[in-house]
This record gives sequence, C-alpha cells and structure tokens, in this order.
Amino acid sequence: MRRLLLTSGRGPAECRIAVAHSLTRLSREADAAECGYAIAPGDTDRHGPASALVVLDGPAADDLARRWAQGSLLWVCRSPLRPHHGRKNWFVGVVDLPLPQLVPALAAADVRFESFRAGGPGGQHQNKTESAVRAVHLPSGLTAIARDGRSQHRNKAVALARLAALLDGQARLAEAGEARLMQAAHDRVERGAAGLRFEGPAFRPVG
Repeated sequence: MRRLLLTSGRGPAECRIAVAHSLTRLSREADAAECGYAIAPGDTDRHGPASALVVLDGPAADDLARRWAQGSLLWVCRSPLRPHHGRKNWFVGVVDLPLPQLVPALAAADVRFESFRAGGPGGQHQNKTESAVRAVHLPSGLTAIARDGRSQHRNKAVALARLAALLDGQARLAEAGEARLMQAAHDRVERGAAGLRFEGPAFRPVG
C-alpha cells in the first residue's frame, strides 16, 4: 500500500483545477492497472480541492506511486478562469507519505458497510454477485471502496484498511502541519523541473 498527497500549495484557483484533473487521471490509471485506491479530498471549492490524500494498494501500487510522486506535476494550459491571463504553467505538488508500520484500528461503531454489484476488472463473477463493499466512516464521512476480492468478507477487510490509511494520513498531516507540508511541496515545484506533464483543457499527458 502507498499513500500520496496531491496539493495545489500556494497556487491560485487554476492549481485546484489541476488537482481535480490529476485525481481523475490517477483514478483512470489505477483502474487500468487494476490497482485499488481511495481518495480523501481536502478543502474543496467550486474549482476543486486544494489538496487530496490518495491511498493505492495492490501489485501495481508501487509503480503507480513512483510514476506520480516525482515531487511536482505541471499542467500547461491557458487559464480557464482568466482567458487573457498570460500565465500558462500550473503546478501541483505530489508527496509520497510513508505509511506507519501499524495503522490504528477503527471502531466498529464508526464504520458502515454497504454492498453493491461490482463492475470493472474481475470478470463475470463480480457482475453476478454483490461482492463489492463501500466502507463509510460516519464521523468524517470519508469512504473507501473495495471490489478487488472475490468475496464480500475480503473486500470488507480491504476497504477498511484503505479507510484507516486515509484517516491516519489526515491525522498525521494535522500533526505535522498540512499548510507547512503544502508550502514546502509548492516551493520544491517552483524551484525544480516537473516530473509528470499534462497540457490543454483535456489534461493530455506529455512525453
């Protein structure tokens, strides 16, 4: 399992849009790689989240995390909010947040499980049974979905682990000072060359 922080840092609203695009792109890549994931967006306005925690797990998680966690991401696009604005480069910081050796268990009373018929990878079996599970953390409203396993019992355990990793990440960011981490990530982005690059309104990958 891997855990990433995507942040707009101190960037303008266009960087929030870039974070939203990044989450959509990362989700699609995770689906294509049959990599499980869960996302916890931070402060969100009409343009998108200022930051987001992403938990990845499964055989493809390490490769996907290495691809994205290169310190920075560049979106080259004319501002969709300010058509006459000269700036075209919008940055997103991507930080690999280490997982603790032991993620605290969640109280059973704080979690509601919902089952549903899974789609996507998994073949006919998943389409015929309600094996997919959504775990909802009632105090925070965060959710995690698991549809990887062939049994509802297995998917409950996976969804719970993803949910616990998201909540633990939020707690650790609060302790370390999320604003400080976001600022440091943004400063590194501005000083160095971006890793991943995307361009245009469609957020197409470059290179």
